[in-house]
Amino acid sequence: MEEFSLDDPTQLLEAASDFASYPGFQNDEAVKKFLDKFPLPVIISALQCKGDVPSLETTLVACLERVFNTKYGASLIPQFMSFVQVGLQAESQIVRRLACKTVSCFLENGSSDSVSAALVIDHDIYPLLLDCLVNSDELVAKASTDAIKSLAKYPEGMEVIFDANKDEATRIGNLASRCSSLGRIRVLSLIVKLFSVSTTVASTIYNSNLLSLFEAEILNANDMLATLSVLELLYELSESPHGTDFLARGTFLQLLTSTISNTSVESILRSRAIMIIGRLFSTESTFAVVEESSVKTVLNVLGERMESLKGHDTDEFETAVEALGQIGSSSYGAALLFSTSLARHLCNAAFERQGRGKQLAALHALGNIVGENRSDDRKLLNDNAEESLRFLIYEIAARSSKLTPSVLFLSILQQDPEIRLAAYRLITGLVARPWCLMEICSKQEMIRIVTDPHNDSTKNGMEARYNCCVAISKALSSSNKLSDPSLADIAEKLHEAVRRGPYLARARMEAQPSVLTAER
Repeated sequence: MEEFSLDDPTQLLEAASDFASYPGFQNDEAVKKFLDKFPLPVIISALQCKGDVPSLETTLVACLERVFNTKYGASLIPQFMSFVQVGLQAESQIVRRLACKTVSCFLENGSSDSVSAALVIDHDIYPLLLDCLVNSDELVAKASTDAIKSLAKYPEGMEVIFDANKDEATRIGNLASRCSSLGRIRVLSLIVKLFSVSTTVASTIYNSNLLSLFEAEILNANDMLATLSVLELLYELSESPHGTDFLARGTFLQLLTSTISNTSVESILRSRAIMIIGRLFSTESTFAVVEESSVKTVLNVLGERMESLKGHDTDEFETAVEALGQIGSSSYGAALLFSTSLARHLCNAAFERQGRGKQLAALHALGNIVGENRSDDRKLLNDNAEESLRFLIYEIAARSSKLTPSVLFLSILQQDPEIRLAAYRLITGLVARPWCLMEICSKQEMIRIVTDPHNDSTKNGMEARYNCCVAISKALSSSNKLSDPSLADIAEKLHEAVRRGPYLARARMEAQPSVLTAER
């Protein structure tokens, strides 16, 4: 190997820069070739003795990231755990971030058994990761979170992270109580990320009472920004695979409904609380762990809030409408909505043009509630809910200038493309009801719009129109009305539209001859 001196790192700097900036994937063979010329001890020594060489630290860090992100590079990490320890305590933030990423690479790309986790634990890496989490910049904190999340995938890692010794300084709950406001938010963010690891980790977090940290922050009304950050984290938690069920079991519903009904609370906080409620009740599993009386309390609070916002074009009202659409995406939630005044609020907002934003949100929400996203066997609701839906649609049509549901539906199909897309979704769900199918088929103009491939230019619009055609065609084929000649003609138009697919604008595309005059 050619002799290399740290007194003149120019050669290393150039080679490391080329290696780090290589546009393609660096495989194990490329890493071996590079390290044969510049062994890891040399690179690490140069990093620790960087002196005043411009960009040396940044370049070497980028180079090492690529080295350790390969199987071969990760296999070398056990020999340099002392470097990782030093790196996690370095003054340089980019070196700290490198050390955190090195731990992640080792746990993700190293040995497939628990040897990797045991080695990390034996070198007391976990406490150093926690220190990076709460006392470093944002990028280091994120890298530290990723490393701890990787450690939690191992049983040994779980034992360290959720140590039963309450006096342990590294216990997450104790750490949060000793942190600054920013540090606490980072600890809560770590808990949210750990929730997504597995059901076992989620259960351990719940049983460790760590969710009480979120409750305490929400109850602390002195820091609005901190409260908003916690609500953002709760929304993220409600989207995690294992978060919804655990959130629904605690006192969060009561806290969220209190936030929504408290008029002295900032509107942005109420809106976030409403969004979390909607997300929590978007799955059937939540209804299985929450008593019906508690669900109705939540719905009543939403109804009261919407009533107070009636006539005001606010983001909070639209957020509430979207939340109702999420709640009604399940057949059980949709049936519950029709047992309250909320269904009337939605139908009024959808058809009475109380503001474009409100109408668009309400049409999409109503589309969810009537089953646009549900399977065919779950589109219809119980008898009381179905009767309430039918009554509301006919009532709104009767007191408007439209007089009939068919003209009411036609009026929203004739609006701008975004409203029309929402109308497609609504009709897709509604036509599973025979009464609505007849209303749709009674207007030739409606059939012309939904079968016209030139009406929509966006991908979402074309797909929504196509799905609408499929739903009407399927409902018509399943009915006993095809003996009617007018309906048979409609069925043929729908069949042709379905056959063309969502994107084909013309039934037949033919090559057109191109005639050019000869150049002289």
